[in-house]
Amino acid sequence: MNIRILFACAALAAPLAHAHVTLEQASANAGAYQKLTFRVGHGCKGSPTHTLTVTLPQGISGAKPMPKAGWTISGTASQVTWKGGPLQDAHFDEFAMQVKLPATVGKHYFKVTQLCDEGRLDWDAIPDASGAKLASPAPVLEILPAAAGAPHH
Repeated sequence: MNIRILFACAALAAPLAHAHVTLEQASANAGAYQKLTFRVGHGCKGSPTHTLTVTLPQGISGAKPMPKAGWTISGTASQVTWKGGPLQDAHFDEFAMQVKLPATVGKHYFKVTQLCDEGRLDWDAIPDASGAKLASPAPVLEILPAAAGAPHH
């Protein structure tokens, strides 16, 4: 195999090996109803994912999870859990919900627990003032001031 092709394949695969649970949306307007899509990029060290639990930050409410074929949904006022699958380590998937955002602007962090056939990953690390790279960062949504006169759906 040509060494350039080998390096190109390795470069393309590297981001997948370090994937985290992330939010598709980087920001949204304060006070709005917003669809949030959590992307799961891998299992637990090769093991398939069978449960994903998202904990809502304070002030975010009214979660309405989107059904997924092959998964059951349960929840409380502050958590949504999908169980089923399994989601194989070699694949990615998205888990969506609609929420009501608070009027408070700033970064809001969602703690996520990913359970696999063998092991678990807790995506719950929140950055501090040091700016150190986090091994298991919590997905973050930046809530921006609502535009003047913007309707809240």
